[in-house]
Amino acid sequence: MKVVIFAGGKGTRISEESHLRPKPMIEVGGKPIMWHIMKMYESYGHNEFIICLGYKGYMIKEYFLNYYFHNADVTVNLANNEVEVHKNKAESFKITLVDTGLETMTAGRLKRVEPYIGNEDFMLTYGDGVCDINMAEQLEFHKSHGKLATMTIVQPGSRFGMLDIDNNNVVKSFMEKPKEDGAWINGGFFILKPEIFKYLHKDADDIMWERQPLEDITRDGELVAYKHPGFWKCMDTLRDNQDLNKMWDDQPKWKNWE
Repeated sequence: MKVVIFAGGKGTRISEESHLRPKPMIEVGGKPIMWHIMKMYESYGHNEFIICLGYKGYMIKEYFLNYYFHNADVTVNLANNEVEVHKNKAESFKITLVDTGLETMTAGRLKRVEPYIGNEDFMLTYGDGVCDINMAEQLEFHKSHGKLATMTIVQPGSRFGMLDIDNNNVVKSFMEKPKEDGAWINGGFFILKPEIFKYLHKDADDIMWERQPLEDITRDGELVAYKHPGFWKCMDTLRDNQDLNKMWDDQPKWKNWE
């Protein structure tokens, strides 16, 4: 299953790092956080990625174009410009890198990669969050309910938008601010049917995926919540990055690969 990753935002709340590189390229344990996200998906057999580029997107392109050599032992003969590769640690990723605009909002970015997705269900996430979600169970849950969209929900605290769900986990409302601590919020790990593109208009560049499209999908009863009570962490600030690096040194709960 293909995985779409939003990686075009400016990351203004972590400007100490993002003024130098795009937020998904900020490192945790010596690797970009987006690499960690991709490894999470790869561990469940999902290794085909579509990256929505924007701010400093060329840096993400250069990272993956040179990934093979950056992760290999090489001998370079400057006399004849020959390169001999001795050992490499390349991943099994297949990556499509799509320029989706500098100022484009998330709905517009998703709309712009529609031609690369095809007619199959696909996964969607952001390039700044990690968790220990069981993606196999999440996928089975998505297949079981038959709705257009599955959104993983988590309980990190009260500073994010909140959701109201019924007893069947169908989302009834999608609100920007929580009412109280402990509310379930959008964790950013989606599984979607291609029919969701009918909710994305051609002029969606100024629209956030998290607002009108999700609200319209919710109105039609097509958004179902998958509860994830385990670990989840979004790298929103420099403090978050420091916390994630400390976790990596101690016990990274999201690391489910060897």
